[in-house]
Amino acid sequence: DPRGLYVCETGDKRSSLQVHYRMCQNCIEVDAPTISGIVIADVVATLFLAVAVYCITGHNRGHTSRASDKQNLISNELYQ
Repeated sequence: DPRGLYVCETGDKRSSLQVHYRMCQNCIEVDAPTISGIVIADVVATLFLAVAVYCITGHNRGHTSRASDKQNLISNELYQ
């Protein structure tokens, strides 16, 4: 327990320091297996989300649009 009053004396000079220390009441100890489990779960969740988004977007492979990419210009001189 590091709490208390610390005093440093050098010759005729005296300095003191008051230390207050509070323990964390709701802290959780995290070790290496816990951290690796969190990282692996995060990677799996990210991959699952990526696959879900890919499947939901509905890629229509082999089906091309018959609409042309060209647009005709308006024949009005003002807009050209």
